[in-house]
Amino acid sequence: MTPKRWYHLLTTLALLAVLALPVQGAEPGVQPEIEYLRLPPDPHLTPEQVMAADGWQTLGPRSPNFGYIRDTVWLRFNVPDDPALNLLEISYSHLDYIRFQLWADGRPIAEERTGDQVPFAQRPVRHRNFLFPFEHRPDRHYQILLEVRSNGAMQIPLRLWHDKAFFEAAFVEDLVHAVYYGILITAIFFNLFVFLALREKIYLLYVLSTLGYLLLIASLNGIAYQFLWPGAPDIQNRAMLIAIPFAMIFTLWFSQAFLNLRSQSRTLERLVDGVILLNLAAGLLTFATDYNTAIRLVVALSIPSCLLLTVLGPQQWLRGNRQAVYYTLAWGALSLGSAVTAANKYGLLPVSFVTVYGMQIGSALQAALLAMALASRIYQERQDKIIAREAELRALEARRSVELKLMEQALHNPLTGLPNRISFEMMLNDLIMRHPDKRLGVAVLNLNNLGSVTKTLGHRNTDRILELTAQRFNGEARHLPGALPIEQSKSRTFFLASLDRQSFGLIVDVDRAEATPKAAVQHLDTLRQPVDYLGMQIPLDARLGVALFPDHGADANTLIRRATIAEGSERARERGMAYYSPARDSYSADRLTLVTELRNALENRELALYLQPKQAMVSGQIVGVEALIRWPRRQHGTRPDEIIQVAEQTGLIKPLTRWVLEEALSLRTRLLAEGWHLNLSVNISPNNLREPDFHPHVQRLMASYPDHKGAVIFEITETSMMQDPTNSLRALNALERAGIRISIDDFGSGYSSLSYIKQLPASEIKIDRSLIADLATQPEDRVIVQTTIDMCHSLGYQVVAEGVEDEATAEILRSMGCDMIQGYLLTPPRPLDELLAWLSTPRRQPALGLG
Repeated sequence: MTPKRWYHLLTTLALLAVLALPVQGAEPGVQPEIEYLRLPPDPHLTPEQVMAADGWQTLGPRSPNFGYIRDTVWLRFNVPDDPALNLLEISYSHLDYIRFQLWADGRPIAEERTGDQVPFAQRPVRHRNFLFPFEHRPDRHYQILLEVRSNGAMQIPLRLWHDKAFFEAAFVEDLVHAVYYGILITAIFFNLFVFLALREKIYLLYVLSTLGYLLLIASLNGIAYQFLWPGAPDIQNRAMLIAIPFAMIFTLWFSQAFLNLRSQSRTLERLVDGVILLNLAAGLLTFATDYNTAIRLVVALSIPSCLLLTVLGPQQWLRGNRQAVYYTLAWGALSLGSAVTAANKYGLLPVSFVTVYGMQIGSALQAALLAMALASRIYQERQDKIIAREAELRALEARRSVELKLMEQALHNPLTGLPNRISFEMMLNDLIMRHPDKRLGVAVLNLNNLGSVTKTLGHRNTDRILELTAQRFNGEARHLPGALPIEQSKSRTFFLASLDRQSFGLIVDVDRAEATPKAAVQHLDTLRQPVDYLGMQIPLDARLGVALFPDHGADANTLIRRATIAEGSERARERGMAYYSPARDSYSADRLTLVTELRNALENRELALYLQPKQAMVSGQIVGVEALIRWPRRQHGTRPDEIIQVAEQTGLIKPLTRWVLEEALSLRTRLLAEGWHLNLSVNISPNNLREPDFHPHVQRLMASYPDHKGAVIFEITETSMMQDPTNSLRALNALERAGIRISIDDFGSGYSSLSYIKQLPASEIKIDRSLIADLATQPEDRVIVQTTIDMCHSLGYQVVAEGVEDEATAEILRSMGCDMIQGYLLTPPRPLDELLAWLSTPRRQPALGLG
């Protein structure tokens, strides 16, 4: 059975119990005409003297209720001439002392003494109420005299019964009470199990609050004395004093949590805290004061506490608190019932069924309604969790959609929709790796007249022409003999890639194309036809350059570059298409000259290292420098990447790298001498990683410079590592063991496997300047860079952005959480002496406004 159905059953039982309680009101007991006499306590006063005393007052049929008094109350009344009446019931079990005397024909014939100050076993009849059986003969006139003393409330609700009728009525009442207590106990244990399962404080507070009312009502009705501690009257009196503040404290505490007053109203929360402390203080004072004062105090304090509990619900209900609906009904009923009972104890209300059992009626309704509320809470929490889970799944789905969209954008040209250069290189490298024996042709188709078209028709029309051209070229390329798909899915197939704005690339199976040369030439000629746009034939002057694998290159980058060289050759201008030929490579002669000069420069120490700083985004401090090679004599004629490329192609990379390492360590030694403890980054070629003696050389070098251990970082590009991933990984692990830190350079500019990068002993990622250059103006770049930074941080890498040129870009990177920046915004690469002067200039320190 679900909690909700269980609580509906509990509610039904509670309501039945409440409806059943009024049965007692129809009982056949007789309320006699009572006279009373209030006298100060006097141990020498005899019943005979009292009977003969003046000053007796008539109560009539009203039940005696004198409130909290210290006087002794004497009651006398005639027993009606009904021989069936043979039992006197006093239905209030908290009277300290009762003397019962039966008088017949003007003289006492029987006497009993009892009260809740004596053990339960000494009562004339062992019942929770005080019962006094007596003889009743029809030929005699009977009177009953009662002497009553109590430190508590002086209320003496009494009736005359026929013993059989009383026990029949008492059985019905006890049955109703059993159902009532059963409901409360069931609710207590059920919510205790819920608390143990969920570990939520509110269910424990409900258990303690309900337990407090259960003990209070059980003590008030005498049931606790009868069944729990019948031989300990002191505990019975103490239980009444403790149960009231105990119930109030945990009721207030539960209400505070149930209504979530901490977030709803701090003022009400503090008010409830204050009342809790007052009840706690009253409970503690009961141990230090007499019973009469203590019971007055706790009962007096329970009245405003109940009123506060009653007011809280409507106040929060009006403020839109959903939980306040159940609370208002539940605690309204309980508070009203408690207030009625408390007022009855003070003598403000006469004794009646409602005033005597008001707390039971209210607590039964309270238990049922709050049980429903807590069941609703469990259901609502479950629904909230389901909704939260669904929201989480939707968020994950949206995130996946965004990631797929980002991947789509990263791998496709935003204008033409074709795969971009990265996709093209990925596909080409994959084909080379999977089919190393297969002959492939890489064709680069360049639209040489696109600039003139743009100047004539404008950029918007040019963009539309490019879209139409891409669609047409892709459609023609699929029919080209030997054309291989670059990207293939159920919905689309691309045979063409956009390498840049005016260049396209395609891959051809050379053997298949050569099998039908005429068809291949015809389709290539079709690609060179003008484009029909708005009724105009737009000549784009498409030229084609082709490089072959493995004849002209072993990787995508080389093949594309050489196909581009072939496309720009004189032969392509003449015929519209040309194959790459080393003999017609206009760059080869220069490269040959450059090799000779570079070798001489190494021997004559003409090269130099410049240093470019790296700045931490959070602190604004300079935390490292990168050593960059320069050739001062050819500063304006040779780029550093050309130097490295020539060195790699000619075998000079080995001596060049060793010179760079030694020179860089010497420069850092000077930096340390000047007080600058900065990390030093050095670019390493993948060719170095393939040298068997490279990492032993580095180990010996680092042993000679022990002060630099842990401060030297080797930077290596992500694409270059993929040329020989196994050996690169082995070499990098060896370098890490030698105390060298690894940085992945130019991240995002090429293709690499994330699963491979995760294996690298790298601690730093450098985002390529191509992604940083247009960061302030290109939303697509910002999405890619933000995704890259988040991904790298999640993998434990620090992120460096290189090529930062302006404050706007730096501010965007700072907001994205980038760790460091490097670029001309700080300073161009400088010789050591100039860098030291720059580092010592205070105005340089807060370059980003970071302090």
